[in-house]
Amino acid sequence: MPRHAKPLTVRGIEGLKAPEKSDILKADGGGLYFRVTPTGGRSWVFRYAIGDKRRDMGLGPYPDVGLSEARDKAAELRRQKRDGIDPLAAKAGRRAAAAKAMTFKQCAEAYIEAHKAGWRNAKHGAQWTATLETYAYPTFGKLPVADIDTALVMTVLRPIWTAKPETASRVRGRIESIIGWATVSGYRQGDNPARWRGHLDALLPQKTKVRAVEHHAALPYAEIGKFMAGLRAQEGAAAKALEFAILTAARTGEVIGATWQEIDWEGRTWTIPPERMKAHREHRVPLSTAALAILKALPKGGPGDRVFPLSNMALLMTLRRMERGDLTAHGFRSTFRDWAAERTAFPSEVAEMALAHVVGDKVEAAYRRGDLFEKRRQLAEAWSRFCAQPAAGGGDNVRPLRA
Repeated sequence: MPRHAKPLTVRGIEGLKAPEKSDILKADGGGLYFRVTPTGGRSWVFRYAIGDKRRDMGLGPYPDVGLSEARDKAAELRRQKRDGIDPLAAKAGRRAAAAKAMTFKQCAEAYIEAHKAGWRNAKHGAQWTATLETYAYPTFGKLPVADIDTALVMTVLRPIWTAKPETASRVRGRIESIIGWATVSGYRQGDNPARWRGHLDALLPQKTKVRAVEHHAALPYAEIGKFMAGLRAQEGAAAKALEFAILTAARTGEVIGATWQEIDWEGRTWTIPPERMKAHREHRVPLSTAALAILKALPKGGPGDRVFPLSNMALLMTLRRMERGDLTAHGFRSTFRDWAAERTAFPSEVAEMALAHVVGDKVEAAYRRGDLFEKRRQLAEAWSRFCAQPAAGGGDNVRPLRA
C-alpha cells in the first residue's frame, strides 16, 4: 500500500464490509491497517518488514481499540523498529518474562478456580487451599512456578511423609496437579518434579508401608445402648443430628446436608441425591421408627431447607461435650457394621448396602439391580431396637433374619 494512502476515518471504518471469501485490509499509513473478515470481525494490524520478511502484528479488535489508540500503538512500534527492535520478538519476550514471573500460588489459585465447578462441594476446594497454605506456600508459594524442582518438593514432603502419610500424599498429588496445569499453560517446561511413579517413589517409601492405616475411632457395639442413653440426655440440634446419623448409619456430610424435600414421610424413606454421595449414586435410606421420631420432633422448614442446619464440626463437638473425644461420628458406621456381622444373620450385602458401599465386582453389580431395600428396612429397625437397650452387653432382643 503506498505511503500516501488516504488516512482512515471512523465513518469510513464503520462502513467497511468484506467479500464473502476473503479479508480486506485498509491502510491508514505508517504500516497501520484495518482488517475486516467475511464473518464481520474487525481488528487492527501493524505490518512491517525485517530484512526481506514481512510480519503482521495484531493490535487488538475494533471497537475495543479505537482509531486514535491504534495510531498511538503503531507509532510506538515504528519507534521500536527504528531502534533496531523487532516488535514481535519484543512482545514474545515480554510474554516469556510474565510466564516466568507466575508464582506457584498464582497457578494454584488459577487451578482451583478452573476446577472447582467439577468438585462435589465447596469444602473440597477449601481443603485444597488449606493444605497448600499449611505445607506448600511457606516453602515455594511466592517462587516462580518455573523454578520449582525436586529438592523444593522434597522440602515440603519429607517432614510430613512419615508423621502424616495421608495428608502428605494428598499434598504431593495437589502439587503435581498444579505443576501439570502450569506446564500445559506455558508457565514452565520439563518434567513434573512432584510426580510419584518413576521419580519420587525412588526417594520416599510408599504411603501404605509407612504405618498401619488408622481407622476412625469406633465404639464397641456392646456399649451403644449406654452411649445412646447419654446422647439423648444432651440438648440441641447437634445431638439429634448425631443420633439420626447413628440410627441411619449415614456419613456426617450426608446428614448435615439433608433437606426436607429428601424426606418421604409416607414411604418412611430418606433419598440422598448422587451429588452428596461418596459413590455419586442416589442412596435410599429406610427410616426406622426411632429415626422418623427425631425428624417429626424438629421444626419444619421449606422443601429446600436443611433438616439439620449445622456445621460439619457440630457432631464432633457433641462427642467432646460428652467427654468422648476418643470417638468420631464416622466411627459409628463401623459400630453398626460390627453389630450386623456379629449379632445378626442378615446377609453381608444387606449391611454393606445400608452403608452405601459398592457390593461385589462389576459383573455382580450389573446383575444386582435392586438395593435390598425391604431387608435393609428390617435391619434398620433391628439396629434402632438394639440402640435403645440401656445396656447392650447382655442378651438383646435382635432376632437374626435368615436368608
